Amino acid sequence: TQVEDTRELLENVQYAPTQGRYKVYLIDAVHMLSTSSFHALLQTLEEPPPHVKFLLATTDPQKLPVTILSRCLQFNLKNMAPDKIVSHLQFVLGEESVPFDDASLWLIARSADGSMRDALSLTDQAIAFGSGELREGDVRAMLGTIDHRLVFDLLDAIVAGEGKTTIDRVAAMAEFSPDYSGVLAEMISILHRVALAQVVPTAIDNSLGDQTQVHTLASKVRAEEVQLYYQIALTGRRDLPMSPNPREALEMCLLRMLAFRPVDLPPIDAQPGLSIEVARPGVSEPAAPSPSPAIENSQVAPVVVSDVESSVEAVVEQPQVSKTNSSQPERAPVDDPPPWEEIPAEAYA
Repeated sequence: TQVEDTRELLENVQYAPTQGRYKVYLIDAVHMLSTSSFHALLQTLEEPPPHVKFLLATTDPQKLPVTILSRCLQFNLKNMAPDKIVSHLQFVLGEESVPFDDASLWLIARSADGSMRDALSLTDQAIAFGSGELREGDVRAMLGTIDHRLVFDLLDAIVAGEGKTTIDRVAAMAEFSPDYSGVLAEMISILHRVALAQVVPTAIDNSLGDQTQVHTLASKVRAEEVQLYYQIALTGRRDLPMSPNPREALEMCLLRMLAFRPVDLPPIDAQPGLSIEVARPGVSEPAAPSPSPAIENSQVAPVVVSDVESSVEAVVEQPQVSKTNSSQPERAPVDDPPPWEEIPAEAYA
């Protein structure tokens, strides 16, 4: 970071390499250089010798002067996928003859969050923690991650709607002083795998050793419940820092899952669509329960409206029966119109 070190480096730039075509200078954490060092480096970057290549690595490119950035070709390196990290760790540990199991490597890969450098650092720590080998239990203890089986037990209790069992399992988990945000993170990850197993069962591998548990849980819970639990867990993890007690925040999140879980619907036997059946006078209908006195007195007939999920009873007015064909004549009221024979023909024009 001192300008003297940079000048000493640049003094050797002018000499051609003794082996190979290029001299390659890799400066890691280049954003830590002082302003004087950047000015000394800038002069060489403006007119570099043809046999020299500079590689400047940094995690904070915004801290570099604009004059430096304008003279560099920038490559933004993306985060590595966990399976790529696991594959490289398997190669490294195989070359170093260090015993390991795959579950421990997947834990390290997920904790590294896409950084191979962090993965290698965690691997070194795990080897020291595990007395020269990598085992899942030791890596979990070192990272402070929660056991998958405890989270599966929580989800099983929630799916079964057992509130007491859910709280009891949180109490048992609290004895290990877990990271409650990590518990919700594990739950979100498992719910994602469960939803994926319901749509594409073959996409679930056994990298985390929970393939059987994921498929079993996927067969016991409905897809809409998985989506609801996933959303509640996401919201609960976001709100966790605002709670005075992380355990209470976790319990409230689980209680919301129990309170808002979809109610089981009765089996659907009806065909899709809407059908209406109206009881008509003079048409024989199958035997049905006798209507209430209120319905008999109001001269109404029941109408059954059946759709996919419910049965609704409605009433409609009974059609009026024409009295022209009645065998028993009735005495007309005083204000009735005259018989049709007495109406003049002009009235029909």
